[in-house]
Amino acid sequence: MSSSFPPGGPQGPEYLEQGGGAPLPPRPPRRRSRSRRPTLVAGGAIAALLVVGGGVWAATWYLGSGPQPAEALPASTLGYVSIDLDPSGQQKIEALKTLNKFPAIKDQLHLNADDDIRRRIFEEIQKSGDCKSLDYDKDIAPWLGDRMAVAAVDTGEKQPQPVVVLQVTDEAAADAGLAKLQACDSGADTSSGSDTGSDPGSDTGTGGWSIDGDWAVVAESDATAKKVADAAAADSLADDESYQRWTGELGDPGVLSMYAAPAAGGWMADNLSQMENMFGGSSGSCVASADPFSDSSGGSFCGDTGMSSNGSVPSDVADALKQFKGMAATVRFNDGALELEGAADPGETATSGQLGTGEGGDDVLATLPSDTAAAMGFGFEDGWFAKLVDRFASYSGMTGSDLMDQMSQSSGLDLPADAETLAGDSMALAVGGNIDPETIMNSSDGSNLPVAVKIKGDPDAIDGVLGKLAPRMGSAASALESDRSGDMIAIGPDADYRSQVLEHGGLGDTAAFKDVVPEAAKASVVYYVSFDAFDGLVSKLGADSPELVANVKPLRSLGVSAWVDGGVSRLLVKLTTD
Repeated sequence: MSSSFPPGGPQGPEYLEQGGGAPLPPRPPRRRSRSRRPTLVAGGAIAALLVVGGGVWAATWYLGSGPQPAEALPASTLGYVSIDLDPSGQQKIEALKTLNKFPAIKDQLHLNADDDIRRRIFEEIQKSGDCKSLDYDKDIAPWLGDRMAVAAVDTGEKQPQPVVVLQVTDEAAADAGLAKLQACDSGADTSSGSDTGSDPGSDTGTGGWSIDGDWAVVAESDATAKKVADAAAADSLADDESYQRWTGELGDPGVLSMYAAPAAGGWMADNLSQMENMFGGSSGSCVASADPFSDSSGGSFCGDTGMSSNGSVPSDVADALKQFKGMAATVRFNDGALELEGAADPGETATSGQLGTGEGGDDVLATLPSDTAAAMGFGFEDGWFAKLVDRFASYSGMTGSDLMDQMSQSSGLDLPADAETLAGDSMALAVGGNIDPETIMNSSDGSNLPVAVKIKGDPDAIDGVLGKLAPRMGSAASALESDRSGDMIAIGPDADYRSQVLEHGGLGDTAAFKDVVPEAAKASVVYYVSFDAFDGLVSKLGADSPELVANVKPLRSLGVSAWVDGGVSRLLVKLTTD
């Protein structure tokens, strides 16, 4: 568990709840169903109402306590994203204070703490849509609750069913409102009560919903919606052990809550070929190259999809997906910062062959100059390079040893030994805070660029590897010049900056770094950006765009870190403001 989130969540002011903190009163188990075309989930008005506005709108929502959409979904749900449309309490106020630091948000959205975000979203939809006849106060406000979710549910069909879950406060009003939304979306005239869709209560598979108590389940048909609602009543996602485990690993809920079930991995493993075709991929789209150092064709590598040239799925990719045990993530505001936190089972196959698989991501990075503008840090375990090559080889249908041989011939290195020697136990790439566009433009060989790589390892052995690489780099070999101190070596084109980097600069002790990378000591991978260090660069680049400068100015620092703790793989992305 991240030290930023103690058990029970961050301590702070008490938060207000809707209706004085009381949950919505229970309603009799009464269900209403309707079917309308076209499909609500596939591009309909409800789906638009849920997702419109993207991150800007999402940044104003706070997922509070009380009934959650997971209660209205079955345990067979494969994937789930929930949001809250009407946050309240201190977190909303803090979120608005943060957002209003950015002129583009403040001037365009004019958000206030007492705004009804549902109304604002509805108005934005009306501006760009055809639903001009709908009235928010009459057709939406009487029934739409605070919480929504989109999900993919395994109903026993060939494909998972997409559904939308809406919290409702009045069943009859919700039934009428959904009918008006659907009719409006299909171009029907609702003013006279006519309907160009299917007859009420029919099930044509063109869109329907089922309302039961506090929730409306919207799906592609009445039958599907009812099936999902019945399954949830028997065994809900909220009571599922895996869901509880992974969402519980995240501590305080936030703006968005996301969950992927273990079964999602198995479904993907069984349908990778089909997914490749869905996204426009095929064996013919693969890049012919088995050697990343050469243009010669020795096999077929199919990008990031995990597909080999004959359309089959490499066994380690399928195995990794089948071993998937679930994950959850949340986006939250926390003490003036925006955070994305994720938790998942690491899995041996899923984590093998990845850069930064061991601790020590900050061993070198933390020693960089305190005014470092941007940096990446990695920690390495023994054998990491061979595992990485084996993974790439599985994509191309080659053996790991064949690919390793080709890479050795092309690079002139003795692989994998030279690669692991060069990376050391830990390494970091640093960009100095005094970088400016004129230096970049006027440096033909990069000799005065404040960029360097710092490595913790065996400097003599590392110099030996650099000596093998230099002849192949021609005039760019100046970038491989180095200085050393103890078990540290700094490599880069600028001697003055190498000297700065080689010293213990104390980046890891700065407040800006610690705020965004609170678990640096455990991290295997760390990315860090100091926006304050880029002030000069931003001012020069934005000389003709004062709006750009004004909207970047509030940013302080960004950190991305990944680590494994107590058998849980964790990710934290954190953005702070001044």
